[in-house]
Amino acid sequence: MSVKAFELVPAVEREKFLLDKSKTEIECIECCGKNLYVGTDNCFVFHFKLEEDHIGGRTTYHCTKQGHKFLNLRKPIAQLKAASALNRIVVLCDGILTFLNMFDLEPVLSGSKIKGVTCFCLNENPARANPFSIEICVALKKKVLQIYTFTEDKMIHSRDVVISEPALTLSLDGAFICYATANEYNIINYEDGYKQTLFPYDSDSDPHTVPYVKRISKEEFLLSGPNALGMFVTTAGISQRPPLQWNEGVSSVGYKHPYLLAMNDEFITVHSIIDQQQKQTMPFQGKHLGDFDGKIFVASSREVYALVPIAWQKQIQALLGDKRVEEALELARNSPRAGLSQDKFQKTLKRIQLQAGFIQFAENQLAEAKDLFVMGDLDVRELISVYPSLLPIQSGFTRSVPPLHEIPNLVTLCSGDEDRMVQYKDFLVDYLQHIRDQNSQNRLEIDTALLKIYAETNSAQLVDLIGSQCSCDLQEGVDHLQKYGCYFSLGLLYKNNKEYDKTMQVWSRVQDGHYNDEHFPGLDFIVEFLSSLSDHDLVWKYADWVMEKDQELGVKIFTQRPSDEVITEKMRPDNVIDYLHRFPKSVIGYLEHLVFTNRLEKEKYHTHLAVLYLDHVLQLIKNTNIDKQLINIARSKLKHMLQVSNLYRVQLILSKVKETELYEECAILYGKLEEHEKAIRILVHKLRNYEEADKYCLFNSEGKEATYRKKLFQILLGVYLDPSYERRDLLIQPAVLLLNSKESTFDTLKVLQLLPENWSVGLLANFLLYSVRHSLNDARTTHIQRMLLRGENLNKKTNVD
Repeated sequence: MSVKAFELVPAVEREKFLLDKSKTEIECIECCGKNLYVGTDNCFVFHFKLEEDHIGGRTTYHCTKQGHKFLNLRKPIAQLKAASALNRIVVLCDGILTFLNMFDLEPVLSGSKIKGVTCFCLNENPARANPFSIEICVALKKKVLQIYTFTEDKMIHSRDVVISEPALTLSLDGAFICYATANEYNIINYEDGYKQTLFPYDSDSDPHTVPYVKRISKEEFLLSGPNALGMFVTTAGISQRPPLQWNEGVSSVGYKHPYLLAMNDEFITVHSIIDQQQKQTMPFQGKHLGDFDGKIFVASSREVYALVPIAWQKQIQALLGDKRVEEALELARNSPRAGLSQDKFQKTLKRIQLQAGFIQFAENQLAEAKDLFVMGDLDVRELISVYPSLLPIQSGFTRSVPPLHEIPNLVTLCSGDEDRMVQYKDFLVDYLQHIRDQNSQNRLEIDTALLKIYAETNSAQLVDLIGSQCSCDLQEGVDHLQKYGCYFSLGLLYKNNKEYDKTMQVWSRVQDGHYNDEHFPGLDFIVEFLSSLSDHDLVWKYADWVMEKDQELGVKIFTQRPSDEVITEKMRPDNVIDYLHRFPKSVIGYLEHLVFTNRLEKEKYHTHLAVLYLDHVLQLIKNTNIDKQLINIARSKLKHMLQVSNLYRVQLILSKVKETELYEECAILYGKLEEHEKAIRILVHKLRNYEEADKYCLFNSEGKEATYRKKLFQILLGVYLDPSYERRDLLIQPAVLLLNSKESTFDTLKVLQLLPENWSVGLLANFLLYSVRHSLNDARTTHIQRMLLRGENLNKKTNVD
């Protein structure tokens, strides 16, 4: 595909070569700075001075003839090379290498001519130490390559390199000579003599292949290969780039990054070394083309032209105009940056990336468009503006000037294709989500666009957006959410803007069924919101409404308050309790929160909770159809409360419990009053729960002295062995188990006094064994303690004496 990369601009016109109306024709050219040298077919060398002008974005040349020189050899000038370090022009004519002064064209180094030369080249990458010298490689007809070093006043023949066939063309880089013979290309290192054959060609069967060698960069050459291929070869003898396909019969090549220009007898073609594609073709019957210090000149037989590169920015715009996005981007990344600072180049590159992104966007290549938008740091408002009505009303955005694209709006782009519209909206959502956290400058536009799309599509992501500090304008957001029935999100938007009363108005209507929103999480969410609200007036305004719907859930409004909340008069526990009396389940839940969670040590809260627990149990017992499991759960809560709390009014609760058959609860209460014998008798005689009687002794003696535990177990044993109890025979087994238990402790003498005379020693074997061991241990321990004290007293007396 074509692009105009260069244009021909006249540099030296035909009239400048007329000498006595002779038919002079150009054979070769050379340029050094502003000095242009032309070799002709009648053995003249012309010297012109070129002045370059830039007017209205166009380049023009004005030339002034400085002089000419006739070499008197009657043959065409074959080759010219400028050696600016020495102010010399090296001329090849009729196989003779001659040196002329650059300015007056007079011969220098008289007598220093080299004869029998077929071609020559200068070393553009020499390893010499002297900057005021040049290195030349010449090819002789007698199958020899010679290396010369020239200075201001002398010529030094430094080396001969023998080759198998005469060289037709050559180029030199460092110590490497790349040359072509009549049938193959070779590369040789003249320092160590290492030679490598690159590839052959058959000039007889392929007469269009003209051997050509050109150095294009450090340690890299371009060769004219068979089948009209331009082959890249490094000094190591390998190719690191794909070949170029150019026209047949290429005779001259020039290089201006990133383009190679090749000329045959009909055309000049321009090729990109980036993608190896031909970019431009110019009809031109030329004699010589070359690149000189970044400039390219081409000569016909009668005139000299400059091939002026079109500004790479213009080339890129042309490519973008043809929607050749990849080519434009490659050219932008690889274009010369002369005259541009790094910052300016990056700005230019980013704009090109954005233009390319919008072209891909219009072509529905959305993944590629996203990458380009990200790389180009797109002002996201430019993209949002393509979507009708998505920019906020208060946004003052205007599109880039000059424009980045020609898309009027998405409706026009999609031409009514609904599926395509959906794709583009999905793309926008994906892109906005990708950049949202990194783009705080345009959060208003980003969040507004997302809110409108989410609302329109009833997306679940709308809730997450508003919940993450949405920057949308309140009124605009409200209008859009109401339009699409997104009432839960509408409440969230009010909440974000601290319009809490409006929040509750919307959510309460959703909960009551006046509005329908599938994303509404339910009453639990409202309770959670009210429990965190610091506006206590609003909490009380909606407390009744919640309580009437669900008492157990509603109490969380008061029990799940923030731990750091400042308690106001309206939220004092007494006021809350007074209010909750209308809702029995709620008041119990709130008192549990005060007693067990907040651990408030106030008698009235503990007593109140105990009374409510007791009333609830008694109410359940009266209902003959109630599930016993519910009664057991209620009694467990009551017993737990009676056991763990020491703040309720025991006598008050006991007076109520004694009138019932709640024996376990009654035993706990007697225990609180230290009336342990009554408690134990209930457990043993009423409930016959001997295991629970053991636990009672352990629980009520926990954290107290050992004598207290002995006392409780002594009472329990006394109840078991009470001779006045009618059914005392049933208590013999638990009494024996108690005596032999490892957890129980007794005063052995008191136990022996209680035991019936008819009990055998076998029944008491474990108890007696343990008691004897325990007594012996106590006696020995006491003895040791006494002896230690005596020793301590003796030490003190000794110290005093």
